[in-house]
Formats: sequence, structure tokens, C-alpha cells
Amino acid sequence: MKRPGPLLTLLAGLLLAVFMLSLNATTGVRNASSSRPRTPGTAPPASATPGKSTSPPSPSPSASPSASPSASPVPNADYAGRTDDDSSAVAVSLRDGRAIAYFCDGHDKESWLKGDVRDDGTLRLTGKNGAGLDGTLRDGRRIRGTVEFGGRHYAFTADKAVKPSGLYRATATVRGAELDGGWIVLPGGRQVGVLDRDGEPSAAPVIDPETGAVTVDGQKLTARPVTP
Repeated sequence: MKRPGPLLTLLAGLLLAVFMLSLNATTGVRNASSSRPRTPGTAPPASATPGKSTSPPSPSPSASPSASPSASPVPNADYAGRTDDDSSAVAVSLRDGRAIAYFCDGHDKESWLKGDVRDDGTLRLTGKNGAGLDGTLRDGRRIRGTVEFGGRHYAFTADKAVKPSGLYRATATVRGAELDGGWIVLPGGRQVGVLDRDGEPSAAPVIDPETGAVTVDGQKLTARPVTP
């Protein structure tokens, strides 16, 4: 049997060499691709941790704005003072949003007035024969306002009163006459009052502000603090 000739041996060697070169080229490309350096600034893909959420944390709720300060409550207090022209006195008593006031000149002019106190400290009180009082409570320390009486307007300032200052009243029947007396005790002890006898007003006798004791036509009465 004849051996293959030199030409066939050479051809087989060439084919083997070509195959080996092709194999080396493919392996080199794959290795180069896997070992390619990561571009700077590019984060590696994050791997999820089992049991933990990868979603970003929800923003914390913003604090709600604080409520605006509420208005100061209307105090339960008494106020007493004079009109700007110093002709008369005014006293006002506040209790639980209600108000009662007394205006008098210590001779023959007087008026009892009633009404509500608004949350903003303003007052609108009314009395007989068209009398009225408009006022504003200022910082709980005083009332500034105007009394309308007999077709005239009397501006006044009434400061917060400390007992025995304040407003007093006494009613009784003495010797068949209906008596109704009102007194304003001002800071410092000065008194202004009118006593009505069956519809006839006149200057009221002085009361003891500590006890309210007063004598009218020989009979002892007690003037008591007035509240709404």
C-alpha cells in the first residue's frame, strides 16, 4: 500500500494551522470582552437583598402649619370710669359673654343697659328710651366706648375695677314707694348714684361699699353687686 504523498501531508498541516488560528482568535475576543474595564462613574448593578424592598424611602410628611393664635377670651370682670367730659360715670359688668352697664350723672340722668359681648371684645348694649352703649374691650384692662342718652353722646373710659369698686343696685318698697337705686363706686372710693322713687330720679345716698349698707327714708337697705 502506498503512503500519502508529501503534498497531502502539507495540505493537512495547513488545515490544522488555520483551525488553530481561528480558535485562538475567537477565545481572545471573548476574554477581552469579559475583562473590559468598567467605565469610571458607572455604578455596578445593584443586587437586591432578599427580604428588603429596593424602592426609595417615602418622604416624611411635612409638619402641618401651626394654628393661628386664638383670640383672648372675654374675661369675667367689672369696669368703672368717667365720661370724657367728667359729667357722668359708667360701669360695666361682664359675665360669660353677657354684659350689663349703668350710666348716671349722680343727679337725675341714668340708664341701665344690657346686651352681649362679641368674641372680638366689642359690645353693643341697649336700654330704655333709645339709650345705647357701644364699646370695645382693650386687652381685658379697660373698655373704651360711647353712651348714647337723651340725644347726646358721651365718650368714656372704664378701667378694670377691683372690689369694692364696681356696680351696685338696691330695690325695695319703702312707705309705699318703689325704690330703685344704682351706684357706681369708682377707683379711689368716689361714688356716683341715682335713686329712683316711683319714677322720680334724684341723687342717691352714699352706700358702704364694703357691706352695701345704705339708709333710704329711714329704712336700711343693702345694695348688692350687679352682674348680668
